Amino acid sequence: MVSVTDRQLIRVGHSPDPDDAFMFYALAKEKIDTGAYRFEHELVDIETLNRRAVAGELELTAISIHAYAYLADQYVLCSCGASMGDDYGPIVVAKQGRPVESLGDQPIAVPGTWTSAFLALRLRLGRDFPFVVVPFDQILEAVSRGRFDGEEIGAGLVIHEGQLTYHDSNLELVEDLGKWWKADTGLPLPLGANALRRDLGTQTMADVHRLLKTSIQYGLEHRRDALEYALQFGRGLDADSADRFVGMYVNDWTLDFGEAGRRAVRLLLERGHRAGVVPLVSPEFVE
Repeated sequence: MVSVTDRQLIRVGHSPDPDDAFMFYALAKEKIDTGAYRFEHELVDIETLNRRAVAGELELTAISIHAYAYLADQYVLCSCGASMGDDYGPIVVAKQGRPVESLGDQPIAVPGTWTSAFLALRLRLGRDFPFVVVPFDQILEAVSRGRFDGEEIGAGLVIHEGQLTYHDSNLELVEDLGKWWKADTGLPLPLGANALRRDLGTQTMADVHRLLKTSIQYGLEHRRDALEYALQFGRGLDADSADRFVGMYVNDWTLDFGEAGRRAVRLLLERGHRAGVVPLVSPEFVE
């Protein structure tokens, strides 16, 4: 048996939200044998992880599909660990309902300019729009107040559990970007993925990918325990809502992108390139 100190260190970054916590439960709580590898976990918001990936700080990291366009030279997408919005996804909310086409008369609070939600909204509107970057867990409050850090806010682009809790802030839905994408393309909206740093080499990438998939499978097979662990990252979600949220983003798409998921990734990046938002890249996956 390889001693702990002799095991290769794999630093893992993922968002502090229930679905990512659910995925990594088995690895974080050492429920599975990791063999020659040991894992250290860092829980950081997705936009920070996107930016840190530019420097290749983490061997295994969650990233936005949008951000991958800038990271493909350093990272390869895992075939498992995807967050896909299948007829649902990031939402735009405001104090009062309004046509989505009217957005932009006031700045929109967004969780980061490399998030897939930001790219999807840019594609939905078909144009640039004024925005203010706001931490994802402060967007609902910013929209309710109409301001953030002295900046006027007219609407908010919401990710994570805020997709279920925005009613609690007396806000109204303007647009569900996952529904728009599904109606327009017939495909799920690819939001996030896990990615492995290329310099790990083929064998290590394959090994770590296998362990990640095993962790996801373990969570699905031990749902109650994994949900109990994930609930601590729910920021006010009750058990039923956490279960629903995890089910939205940890499912068959998470075990494998599948051909439809891969097509969705390619299409989102292609449309982003045609819109002049991202460079043209051809996504690669660890199988």
